[in-house]
Amino acid sequence: MAGAHRRTALAPSPSAATGTGRDRSFDVLRAVALVRVVTYHTFEWPWLGYAFPSMGVMFALAGSLMARSLERPAAGVLRGRLRRLLIPVWLFGLVLGVAMLLHGWVPGPDVLLWVLPVGDPPGNAWGEQAWAVLWYLRAYLWFVLLSPLLLRAFRLAPLPVLALSLLPVVVLETVSGVPDGRLGSAAGDASVFLFCWLLGFAHRDGVLDRLRGSGAVSVAVPLMAAGGWWAAGHPVDGSFDPDGIPLTQALWSAGFVLLLLRFRPRFDGLVRHPVADRVVTVFNARAVTVYLWHEVALMAAVPLIDLMWEVPALERHLPLDSLWWQFGVAWVLIAVAVVCVGWVEDVAARRKPRLLP
Repeated sequence: MAGAHRRTALAPSPSAATGTGRDRSFDVLRAVALVRVVTYHTFEWPWLGYAFPSMGVMFALAGSLMARSLERPAAGVLRGRLRRLLIPVWLFGLVLGVAMLLHGWVPGPDVLLWVLPVGDPPGNAWGEQAWAVLWYLRAYLWFVLLSPLLLRAFRLAPLPVLALSLLPVVVLETVSGVPDGRLGSAAGDASVFLFCWLLGFAHRDGVLDRLRGSGAVSVAVPLMAAGGWWAAGHPVDGSFDPDGIPLTQALWSAGFVLLLLRFRPRFDGLVRHPVADRVVTVFNARAVTVYLWHEVALMAAVPLIDLMWEVPALERHLPLDSLWWQFGVAWVLIAVAVVCVGWVEDVAARRKPRLLP
Protein backbone atom coordinates (compact mmCIF):
# COMPACT_ATOMS: atom_id res chain seq x y z
CA MET A 1 0.00 0.00 0.00
CA ALA A 2 1.04 3.64 -0.31
CA GLY A 3 1.92 3.87 3.40
CA ALA A 4 4.68 1.31 2.97
CA HIS A 5 6.97 4.02 1.59
CA ARG A 6 8.18 5.01 4.58
CA ARG A 7 -8.67 7.31 12.54
CA THR A 8 -30.22 9.41 16.65
CA ALA A 9 -26.58 9.46 18.08
CA LEU A 10 -26.04 8.41 21.63
CA ALA A 11 -24.21 10.51 24.18
CA PRO A 12 -20.44 10.32 24.17
CA SER A 13 -18.85 7.49 26.09
CA PRO A 14 -17.89 8.56 29.62
CA SER A 15 -14.14 8.84 29.40
CA ALA A 16 -12.10 11.74 30.62
CA ALA A 17 -14.13 14.27 28.66
CA THR A 18 -13.46 17.91 29.25
CA GLY A 19 -16.09 20.47 30.01
CA THR A 20 -16.33 21.19 26.30
CA GLY A 21 -17.22 17.59 25.53
CA ARG A 22 -13.76 16.84 24.17
CA ASP A 23 -12.37 13.45 25.18
CA ARG A 24 -8.90 14.16 26.58
CA SER A 25 -7.88 10.51 26.26
CA PHE A 26 -8.29 10.95 22.50
CA ASP A 27 -5.88 13.86 22.62
CA VAL A 28 -3.28 11.77 24.45
CA LEU A 29 -3.66 8.87 22.01
CA ARG A 30 -3.29 11.18 19.01
CA ALA A 31 -0.12 12.68 20.49
CA VAL A 32 1.30 9.21 21.16
CA ALA A 33 0.41 8.16 17.61
CA LEU A 34 2.26 11.14 16.12
CA VAL A 35 5.36 10.46 18.20
CA ARG A 36 5.21 6.83 17.12
CA VAL A 37 5.02 7.86 13.45
CA VAL A 38 8.14 10.03 13.71
CA THR A 39 9.92 7.30 15.68
CA TYR A 40 9.11 4.67 13.07
CA HIS A 41 10.20 6.86 10.18
CA THR A 42 13.51 7.45 11.95
CA PHE A 43 14.42 3.96 13.15
CA GLU A 44 12.12 1.74 11.00
CA TRP A 45 11.71 -0.77 13.83
CA PRO A 46 9.21 -3.39 12.55
CA TRP A 47 7.90 -4.17 16.03
CA LEU A 48 6.51 -0.65 16.44
CA GLY A 49 3.63 -1.50 14.11
CA TYR A 50 2.59 -4.26 16.50
CA ALA A 51 3.24 -2.39 19.75
CA PHE A 52 1.13 0.60 18.67
CA PRO A 53 -0.49 0.63 15.20
CA SER A 54 -0.67 4.39 15.04
CA MET A 55 -2.43 4.70 11.69
CA GLY A 56 -5.28 2.45 12.77
CA VAL A 57 -5.59 4.39 16.02
CA MET A 58 -5.64 7.74 14.21
CA PHE A 59 -8.33 6.59 11.76
CA ALA A 60 -10.46 5.26 14.61
CA LEU A 61 -10.19 8.49 16.59
CA ALA A 62 -11.05 10.48 13.47
CA GLY A 63 -14.03 8.23 12.77
CA SER A 64 -15.43 8.79 16.25
CA LEU A 65 -15.03 12.54 15.97
CA MET A 66 -16.58 12.49 12.50
CA ALA A 67 -19.63 10.64 13.82
CA ARG A 68 -20.01 13.28 16.52
CA SER A 69 -19.67 16.09 13.98
CA LEU A 70 -22.33 14.53 11.74
CA GLU A 71 -24.93 15.22 14.41
CA ARG A 72 -24.92 18.57 12.58
CA PRO A 73 -25.92 19.00 8.91
CA ALA A 74 -23.52 17.01 6.75
CA ALA A 75 -22.83 19.70 4.15
CA GLY A 76 -21.44 22.13 6.71
CA VAL A 77 -19.41 19.40 8.42
CA LEU A 78 -17.81 18.35 5.13
CA ARG A 79 -16.94 21.93 4.22
CA GLY A 80 -15.31 22.46 7.58
CA ARG A 81 -13.32 19.24 7.47
CA LEU A 82 -12.11 19.90 3.93
CA ARG A 83 -11.06 23.43 4.81
CA ARG A 84 -9.11 22.28 7.88
CA LEU A 85 -7.34 19.58 5.90
CA LEU A 86 -6.72 21.27 2.57
CA ILE A 87 -5.34 24.65 3.60
CA PRO A 88 -2.31 23.15 5.43
CA VAL A 89 -1.82 20.73 2.51
CA TRP A 90 -1.83 23.62 0.02
CA LEU A 91 0.91 25.42 1.95
CA PHE A 92 2.92 22.20 2.19
CA GLY A 93 2.45 21.59 -1.53
CA LEU A 94 3.50 25.13 -2.41
CA VAL A 95 6.75 24.91 -0.44
CA LEU A 96 7.59 21.37 -1.51
CA GLY A 97 6.49 22.03 -5.10
CA VAL A 98 8.88 24.97 -5.46
CA ALA A 99 11.71 22.86 -3.98
CA MET A 100 10.98 20.01 -6.40
CA LEU A 101 10.85 22.42 -9.35
CA LEU A 102 14.32 23.57 -8.38
CA HIS A 103 15.38 19.91 -8.44
CA GLY A 104 14.11 19.19 -11.93
CA TRP A 105 10.44 18.33 -11.42
CA VAL A 106 8.24 19.02 -14.45
CA PRO A 107 4.58 18.88 -13.35
CA GLY A 108 1.77 17.69 -15.61
CA PRO A 109 -2.02 18.02 -15.50
CA ASP A 110 -2.18 15.76 -12.45
CA VAL A 111 -0.68 18.62 -10.45
CA LEU A 112 -4.33 19.45 -9.67
CA LEU A 113 -4.22 16.59 -7.17
CA TRP A 114 -2.29 18.97 -4.93
CA VAL A 115 -5.48 21.05 -4.85
CA LEU A 116 -7.83 18.17 -4.03
CA PRO A 117 -5.77 15.08 -3.15
CA VAL A 118 -8.33 12.39 -3.93
CA GLY A 119 -5.35 10.55 -5.46
CA ASP A 120 -1.67 10.65 -4.63
CA PRO A 121 -0.32 14.06 -5.70
CA PRO A 122 2.58 13.99 -8.16
CA GLY A 123 6.20 14.75 -7.36
CA ASN A 124 9.73 13.68 -8.19
CA ALA A 125 12.15 11.27 -6.59
CA TRP A 126 14.00 14.07 -4.79
CA GLY A 127 10.90 14.92 -2.74
CA GLU A 128 9.39 11.45 -2.50
CA GLN A 129 10.24 10.93 1.15
CA ALA A 130 8.39 14.16 1.98
CA TRP A 131 5.26 13.71 -0.14
CA ALA A 132 4.83 9.97 0.48
CA VAL A 133 3.14 10.78 3.82
CA LEU A 134 0.17 12.21 1.91
CA TRP A 135 -1.30 8.71 1.52
CA TYR A 136 -2.80 9.09 5.01
CA LEU A 137 -4.41 12.45 4.27
CA ARG A 138 -5.74 11.11 0.95
CA ALA A 139 -7.34 8.15 2.73
CA TYR A 140 -8.69 10.45 5.44
CA LEU A 141 -10.19 12.71 2.77
CA TRP A 142 -12.05 9.79 1.19
CA PHE A 143 -13.34 8.59 4.56
CA VAL A 144 -14.60 12.09 5.36
CA LEU A 145 -16.39 12.39 2.01
CA LEU A 146 -17.99 8.95 2.39
CA SER A 147 -18.85 9.26 6.09
CA PRO A 148 -22.46 10.44 5.70
CA LEU A 149 -23.24 7.27 3.72
CA LEU A 150 -21.02 5.04 5.85
CA LEU A 151 -22.59 6.28 9.06
CA ARG A 152 -26.09 5.71 7.73
CA ALA A 153 -25.21 2.16 6.71
CA PHE A 154 -23.47 1.50 10.01
CA ARG A 155 -26.45 2.61 12.08
CA LEU A 156 -28.77 0.33 10.12
CA ALA A 157 -26.79 -2.77 11.14
CA PRO A 158 -23.69 -1.94 13.24
CA LEU A 159 -22.19 -5.37 13.83
CA PRO A 160 -22.80 -6.85 10.35
CA VAL A 161 -21.38 -3.70 8.70
CA LEU A 162 -18.33 -3.86 10.95
CA ALA A 163 -17.76 -7.52 10.10
CA LEU A 164 -18.22 -6.96 6.36
CA SER A 165 -15.83 -4.00 6.39
CA LEU A 166 -12.89 -6.42 6.58
CA LEU A 167 -14.01 -8.24 3.45
CA PRO A 168 -12.52 -5.76 0.91
CA VAL A 169 -8.97 -6.04 2.24
CA VAL A 170 -9.22 -9.83 2.42
CA VAL A 171 -10.39 -10.00 -1.19
CA LEU A 172 -7.80 -7.53 -2.46
CA GLU A 173 -4.92 -9.25 -0.69
CA THR A 174 -5.87 -12.89 -1.24
CA VAL A 175 -8.01 -13.06 -4.41
CA SER A 176 -7.98 -10.15 -6.84
CA GLY A 177 -4.87 -8.22 -5.93
CA VAL A 178 -4.71 -4.43 -5.54
CA PRO A 179 -5.11 -2.61 -8.89
CA ASP A 180 -2.22 -0.53 -10.14
CA GLY A 181 -2.22 3.24 -10.19
CA ARG A 182 -3.75 5.92 -8.03
CA LEU A 183 -7.17 4.25 -7.89
CA GLY A 184 -5.62 1.03 -6.65
CA SER A 185 -3.60 2.85 -3.99
CA ALA A 186 -6.68 4.68 -2.74
CA ALA A 187 -8.79 1.52 -2.67
CA GLY A 188 -6.04 -0.49 -1.01
CA ASP A 189 -5.43 1.97 1.82
CA ALA A 190 -9.15 2.52 2.40
CA SER A 191 -9.73 -1.23 2.63
CA VAL A 192 -6.96 -1.61 5.23
CA PHE A 193 -8.36 1.01 7.60
CA LEU A 194 -12.12 0.93 6.93
CA PHE A 195 -12.75 -1.29 9.96
CA CYS A 196 -10.88 1.15 12.22
CA TRP A 197 -12.87 4.13 10.90
CA LEU A 198 -16.12 2.28 11.56
CA LEU A 199 -14.89 1.32 15.04
CA GLY A 200 -14.78 5.05 15.65
CA PHE A 201 -18.48 5.18 14.78
CA ALA A 202 -19.09 2.26 17.15
CA HIS A 203 -17.25 4.08 19.92
CA ARG A 204 -19.27 7.24 19.40
CA ASP A 205 -22.63 5.49 19.25
CA GLY A 206 -22.01 3.39 22.37
CA VAL A 207 -21.94 0.10 20.47
CA LEU A 208 -18.63 -0.85 22.07
CA ASP A 209 -19.95 -0.03 25.55
CA ARG A 210 -22.73 -2.55 25.03
CA LEU A 211 -20.23 -5.21 24.03
CA ARG A 212 -19.06 -7.33 26.96
CA GLY A 213 -15.36 -7.10 27.68
CA SER A 214 -14.95 -10.84 27.19
CA GLY A 215 -16.73 -10.54 23.85
CA ALA A 216 -14.35 -7.81 22.70
CA VAL A 217 -11.36 -9.93 23.68
CA SER A 218 -12.78 -13.00 21.94
CA VAL A 219 -13.01 -11.02 18.69
CA ALA A 220 -9.84 -8.94 18.96
CA VAL A 221 -7.39 -11.67 19.88
CA PRO A 222 -8.23 -13.92 16.88
CA LEU A 223 -8.00 -10.90 14.57
CA MET A 224 -4.55 -10.04 15.87
CA ALA A 225 -3.49 -13.68 15.79
CA ALA A 226 -4.64 -13.95 12.18
CA GLY A 227 -2.66 -10.82 11.33
CA GLY A 228 0.47 -12.24 12.91
CA TRP A 229 -0.04 -15.59 11.18
CA TRP A 230 -0.40 -13.89 7.79
CA ALA A 231 2.78 -11.87 8.37
CA ALA A 232 4.69 -15.04 9.25
CA GLY A 233 3.78 -16.54 5.89
CA HIS A 234 4.12 -13.39 3.80
CA PRO A 235 7.24 -11.46 4.84
CA VAL A 236 8.36 -8.63 2.58
CA ASP A 237 12.10 -8.63 1.89
CA GLY A 238 12.51 -10.85 4.92
CA SER A 239 10.66 -8.42 7.21
CA PHE A 240 7.44 -9.00 9.14
CA ASP A 241 6.78 -5.26 9.40
CA PRO A 242 2.99 -4.78 9.15
CA ASP A 243 3.53 -1.48 7.34
CA GLY A 244 4.51 -3.50 4.27
CA ILE A 245 1.92 -6.28 4.69
CA PRO A 246 -1.56 -4.75 4.22
CA LEU A 247 -3.65 -7.68 5.45
CA THR A 248 -1.56 -7.95 8.60
CA GLN A 249 -1.88 -4.21 9.09
CA ALA A 250 -5.66 -4.43 8.73
CA LEU A 251 -6.20 -7.41 11.05
CA TRP A 252 -3.73 -6.40 13.73
CA SER A 253 -4.98 -2.80 13.76
CA ALA A 254 -8.58 -4.00 13.90
CA GLY A 255 -7.98 -6.13 16.98
CA PHE A 256 -5.73 -3.62 18.72
CA VAL A 257 -8.08 -0.68 18.18
CA LEU A 258 -11.10 -2.73 19.23
CA LEU A 259 -9.44 -3.44 22.59
CA LEU A 260 -8.23 0.15 22.91
CA LEU A 261 -11.64 1.73 22.33
CA ARG A 262 -13.55 -0.89 24.33
CA PHE A 263 -11.41 -0.64 27.46
CA ARG A 264 -10.37 3.02 27.00
CA PRO A 265 -7.25 3.55 29.11
CA ARG A 266 -7.40 6.73 31.16
CA PHE A 267 -4.59 9.23 31.35
CA ASP A 268 -5.73 11.31 34.30
CA GLY A 269 -2.28 11.42 35.91
CA LEU A 270 -0.65 12.50 32.68
CA VAL A 271 -3.06 15.27 31.83
CA ARG A 272 -2.86 16.62 35.39
CA HIS A 273 0.87 17.23 34.88
CA PRO A 274 1.13 20.81 33.52
CA VAL A 275 4.03 20.19 31.13
CA ALA A 276 2.61 16.94 29.75
CA ASP A 277 -0.83 18.50 29.40
CA ARG A 278 0.68 21.42 27.49
CA VAL A 279 2.57 19.10 25.14
CA VAL A 280 -0.61 17.13 24.43
CA THR A 281 -2.46 20.37 23.70
CA VAL A 282 0.16 21.57 21.23
CA PHE A 283 0.32 18.19 19.46
CA ASN A 284 -3.43 18.15 18.93
CA ALA A 285 -3.74 21.76 17.83
CA ARG A 286 -0.88 21.20 15.36
CA ALA A 287 -1.44 17.55 14.44
CA VAL A 288 -1.63 18.17 10.68
CA THR A 289 1.53 20.31 10.79
CA VAL A 290 3.51 17.70 12.73
CA TYR A 291 2.38 14.93 10.38
CA LEU A 292 2.93 16.85 7.14
CA TRP A 293 6.35 18.26 7.99
CA HIS A 294 7.97 15.48 10.00
CA GLU A 295 9.55 13.79 6.98
CA VAL A 296 10.87 17.15 5.76
CA ALA A 297 12.42 17.57 9.20
CA LEU A 298 14.04 14.14 8.98
CA MET A 299 15.39 14.98 5.51
CA ALA A 300 16.69 18.39 6.62
CA ALA A 301 18.35 16.86 9.69
CA VAL A 302 20.83 14.97 7.49
CA PRO A 303 22.63 17.97 5.86
CA LEU A 304 22.39 19.83 9.15
CA ILE A 305 24.23 17.00 10.93
CA ASP A 306 26.75 16.93 8.07
CA LEU A 307 27.55 20.54 8.87
CA MET A 308 28.04 19.61 12.52
CA TRP A 309 30.74 17.15 11.48
CA GLU A 310 32.75 20.14 10.24
CA VAL A 311 32.96 21.53 13.78
CA PRO A 312 35.68 19.63 15.69
CA ALA A 313 34.14 20.25 19.12
CA LEU A 314 30.79 18.88 17.99
CA GLU A 315 32.43 15.93 16.28
CA ARG A 316 34.28 15.02 19.49
CA HIS A 317 31.47 15.46 21.98
CA LEU A 318 28.22 14.68 20.17
CA PRO A 319 26.95 11.31 18.86
CA LEU A 320 26.57 12.68 15.33
CA ASP A 321 26.50 9.23 13.74
CA SER A 322 23.60 8.03 15.89
CA LEU A 323 20.03 7.82 14.64
CA TRP A 324 19.02 9.06 18.07
CA TRP A 325 20.81 12.32 17.29
CA GLN A 326 18.94 12.61 13.99
CA PHE A 327 15.72 11.89 15.90
CA GLY A 328 16.45 14.73 18.30
CA VAL A 329 17.44 17.18 15.58
CA ALA A 330 14.29 16.30 13.64
CA TRP A 331 12.10 17.15 16.64
CA VAL A 332 13.81 20.53 16.92
CA LEU A 333 13.03 21.15 13.24
CA ILE A 334 9.44 19.94 13.74
CA ALA A 335 9.12 22.48 16.55
CA VAL A 336 10.40 25.17 14.17
CA ALA A 337 7.77 24.12 11.61
CA VAL A 338 5.05 24.25 14.28
CA VAL A 339 6.02 27.83 15.14
CA CYS A 340 6.55 28.98 11.55
CA VAL A 341 3.62 27.39 9.72
CA GLY A 342 1.41 25.83 12.40
CA TRP A 343 -0.70 28.98 12.57
CA VAL A 344 -2.15 27.93 9.19
CA GLU A 345 -4.17 25.33 11.09
CA ASP A 346 -5.74 28.18 13.07
CA VAL A 347 -6.63 29.98 9.84
CA ALA A 348 -8.11 26.75 8.43
CA ALA A 349 -10.19 26.30 11.58
CA ARG A 350 -11.24 29.97 11.54
CA ARG A 351 -9.46 30.65 14.81
CA LYS A 352 -7.24 33.58 15.66
CA PRO A 353 -3.72 32.65 14.39
CA ARG A 354 -1.21 31.93 17.16
CA LEU A 355 2.42 30.84 17.11
CA LEU A 356 1.60 28.28 19.80
CA PRO A 357 -1.89 27.18 20.88
